[in-house]
Amino acid sequence: MADKKKEHASTSSPSSEVHLRHLTVDEALLKLDKYLNDAFMAGLWQVRVVHGKGTGILRQAVHRALAQHPLVKSYRLGGYGEGGVGVTIVELA
Repeated sequence: MADKKKEHASTSSPSSEVHLRHLTVDEALLKLDKYLNDAFMAGLWQVRVVHGKGTGILRQAVHRALAQHPLVKSYRLGGYGEGGVGVTIVELA
């Protein structure tokens, strides 16, 4: 039992990126909000949001959500070597 608690504790801190590809917009926005809160509480100052290229609908929804999120200081599309338009780099407040 102690091993399970220890294992859960070590996996509870968020990674520096969240993957939203293949999710509906509603699913992705729920996951994004939870991730941003968890990342902020873990002390991360910059994270990557992987939304994929596709038609751009998910990227647009993510950007609208980021523009209104109180924990987001700034965001931009990924540059060369960062994932390009399939990734958004977010700086947390």
